[in-house]
Amino acid sequence: MNAPTQTSSGGVWTAAWKRLRTDRVGMTCMAIVAAFLVLVLAAALDVIAADWQREVGVPDAPPTFVGPRPAEDVGAIIEPKGPAVDLSSIDPLAPRYAEWAAAAAKFKTEDDVRQPTLPLGGDRLGRDVLAKVIKGAEVSVVVGLAAAVVATLIGTLLGALSGFFGGKLGDLLEWVYNVFTAIPTILLLFTFAAIFPRGVTSVVLILAFTGWTGIYRLIRAEFIKHRSREYVRSAEAIGASTGSRIFKHILPNVSHVALVQLSLHVVSFIKSEVILSYLGLGVSVDQVSWGTMLSEAQNELILGHWWQLAAVTVCMAVFVTAFALFTDALRDALDPKLRGLE
Repeated sequence: MNAPTQTSSGGVWTAAWKRLRTDRVGMTCMAIVAAFLVLVLAAALDVIAADWQREVGVPDAPPTFVGPRPAEDVGAIIEPKGPAVDLSSIDPLAPRYAEWAAAAAKFKTEDDVRQPTLPLGGDRLGRDVLAKVIKGAEVSVVVGLAAAVVATLIGTLLGALSGFFGGKLGDLLEWVYNVFTAIPTILLLFTFAAIFPRGVTSVVLILAFTGWTGIYRLIRAEFIKHRSREYVRSAEAIGASTGSRIFKHILPNVSHVALVQLSLHVVSFIKSEVILSYLGLGVSVDQVSWGTMLSEAQNELILGHWWQLAAVTVCMAVFVTAFALFTDALRDALDPKLRGLE
């Protein structure tokens, strides 16, 4: 009689991947997020959008699908309409300007010629909005990911210590948690932003220091629940150290909670970075992010130049929506209650 063949499920992560692959919305959103991450990596390596500061178009160049503005509108930027004025009476060098302009035109190259239109339009200086959106995605997405990782590490470590040990250490960490949660998050953000210098690293630290509390609370509850279970007691009975019980036995069983919280905080931190940069408290002035682009676009919108606002809004909405839906699919795939249904 042949022995029954045993099949292995491959572990929690393999089962979660199988469930995720059956979710079409989740897989589609994962592909969109992956495409954005590839663009961010290419921008970080200066493969694309490296010259986002170069003025390649005329000021406020419209998108290519809209078409160039009439020649008289473009000329009005340089030569405002109105009655002719004898500039020689104001500036004695005025008669030489035309001569100098003609001489300078002989030395112009193709790079000096500004385009009348750009793929997604240009800003008030003639910089390509498409390049700015890609470079801004690099800053905003990197800030969101890095801040979420740091906040998750802080919240997981403090939550593990508080939940496992309890006692005075737990009371101390609970007091710190209550202090941070008693202050409105927006006030904490503004307070830290006033202390730290402007820059990407500062924004990451600001968001991480204000966003670890939710992760801490969940991880603490999970450790309180797991520390008295049989497998932890057995590990203690065979001589496993405290660190081994925390990081080798309990933490792998609650890692899905930390992972889901990390992905949720990425979306939240991207929005927070946009708000800080929009208010002038985020990245430095020589950098571009989705928040700084929105700040610039509000002035352009008054003049009817809508393309920068539309470009950054659509890109941010697509990424944030795709990441949020992917997070929901990932949370469902890692839900321990679904493991027994397979």
